[in-house]
Amino acid sequence: MTDQSPQKPPPTLPRLGEIGLTNYAPYLMNRIMGRYNASLRDEMSGLGLTTPKMRALAVLSVIDGPLIRELSVYSVVEQSTLSRALDQLATEGLIRREADATDSRATRIYITDAGRAHFETLWPRMAEAHERMFRGIPADERRAFVATLQKMLTNIRKHEI
Repeated sequence: MTDQSPQKPPPTLPRLGEIGLTNYAPYLMNRIMGRYNASLRDEMSGLGLTTPKMRALAVLSVIDGPLIRELSVYSVVEQSTLSRALDQLATEGLIRREADATDSRATRIYITDAGRAHFETLWPRMAEAHERMFRGIPADERRAFVATLQKMLTNIRKHEI
């Protein structure tokens, strides 16, 4: 004898109109990052940097010699866009490429002294923009927010990094 009881329909998730844009986390995150990037655009432009180039230099300032595919993940830039940015950064002498010691098909990327100096010129503006985002937010709330973001990233992560 099999169980013939009716199955419950799956729960209905709320629609965007019910949630509202101001309560929808992806919308808020996009708005925040859009404003953050816009606040740096003039200074980046003055240094000959685009957002992908700035992100690559930022990552390379703290991670030494990632593979291009790793740099793409860390910098949140599509690999084709990143490749063009890296070509420009290499031409400008801000990064250097080296074949991976264990896989000659793979390339590692390193920031040069000139690249580090370029990034350090931009860093104070990045730090100011970061602080402005957290103005009036107590340190414990900041830590909780960042911990929540780290959990969210783990939940949606496609890569090990």
